[in-house]
Amino acid sequence: MGKEKTATSDSGMWQFTHELFRTEIYKRSQGRIVRQITCLSIWVACALAAWQMHVYMMAIWAEVPLAVKYFVPLAVLLAGIWLGYRIVNLPSFADFLIAVEAEMNKVSWPSRTELVRASMVVIVLMFGLTIVLFFYDTFLAWVLSKVLQVTVI
Repeated sequence: MGKEKTATSDSGMWQFTHELFRTEIYKRSQGRIVRQITCLSIWVACALAAWQMHVYMMAIWAEVPLAVKYFVPLAVLLAGIWLGYRIVNLPSFADFLIAVEAEMNKVSWPSRTELVRASMVVIVLMFGLTIVLFFYDTFLAWVLSKVLQVTVI
């Protein structure tokens, strides 16, 4: 028989809340690059959201006090910075990011010359297929206009 779960949904929420307010870094030396990039992306998104909120409040809400117009976006920015820092240190998400970095280290990246060659092949094939499809379309339009005696646009 398997081990039965005795935890309730309340303990899961309590554990998440407890993790959200911790200050230590989970597995500090593992997955640093991916975690830093993810955290920076979250920070940029929150900064853009706070800026957009500030611009909206300045333009639309004339009757709102000036302190509120600055405090609310600042609070959103600070909460976003803290959440970005903590989210990448949640054990389940941090383990996922660590695994992502481990897999990315296994990838065999092409050299610059291989990348240029492969890109040229793709570009030439796309132009070739475009030309072939153009001629097919023109030919079929001509055939249908002769058979149906209608003008095909």
